[in-house]
Amino acid sequence: MAVVGRVVGIWRHPVKSMRGESLASAELHPDGLAGDRGWAVRDDVVGEIRGAKKLPDLLRCSARYLEEPSAGRVAVAEIELPDGTRARSDSPEAARLLSALLGRAVSLWPRLPAESREHYRRVFEEGVDPMDDLREIFGRLPDEPLPDLSIFPPELFELTSPAGTYFDAFPLHVLTTGHLDFLRRRAPGSSFDPVRFRPNLLVETPVAPDAPPELEWCGRELHVGGARLAVTVPCPRCVMTTLPQGDLPKDPAVLRTIVRDSGQNVGVYATIESPGPVSVGDAVELA
Repeated sequence: MAVVGRVVGIWRHPVKSMRGESLASAELHPDGLAGDRGWAVRDDVVGEIRGAKKLPDLLRCSARYLEEPSAGRVAVAEIELPDGTRARSDSPEAARLLSALLGRAVSLWPRLPAESREHYRRVFEEGVDPMDDLREIFGRLPDEPLPDLSIFPPELFELTSPAGTYFDAFPLHVLTTGHLDFLRRRAPGSSFDPVRFRPNLLVETPVAPDAPPELEWCGRELHVGGARLAVTVPCPRCVMTTLPQGDLPKDPAVLRTIVRDSGQNVGVYATIESPGPVSVGDAVELA
């Protein structure tokens, strides 16, 4: 095996589409990093689990766990709104505050079992063209192609996430500093902060002058700390990369650069083949 980098960042996001927590170490389980996307917002007007692709003000909120989560148990998170107001994710107050912020009735839900498929069901709104909806979600201009959606699990055409999870597609997202450097050189006026891309693991790699390094890892295994990962597919990027969050401003040029120069992808998805601990500083080996 060859050492291809080292872990320099670990993040989990207690609530889907809210800003998350930076960690020094974490446990990787078969269903992802412990506690990642343990909660999500349901749009009660439409009747669907939704994130910042549809409710962009969610990115103005942040969340942290009040106690450490574990495999198979969703812990309670504390949500902080843009004005500094805080509420527990399991309280009616949190839903009330978020509804006021988002301008529509929403509720907060912990992950439910995979058997609760109706909870994860995608809603196709009457009068909304599915292709127009996809272009809005992915933030594509009329002359830009949509990503290849055939790489995603087929159930995602029916469900908002793989049943039993709130992940977009796969349980782990890996990003490299080499890819961010690649993008910065092509759009020096934009900020390619890793927070924009919401990775679980940020891997420091050498500067990539011609091609982002992690896109070559698809179909292979990574050994990180005590865990073994199977890298599945590249991560197509959507409108969320352009939205303001924290100190990062709205910047459509971020997505224009990704579509033009990075094949629409930044980072890769992975599954956990062998669970184990990971820590900042761990070597990343490519098998």
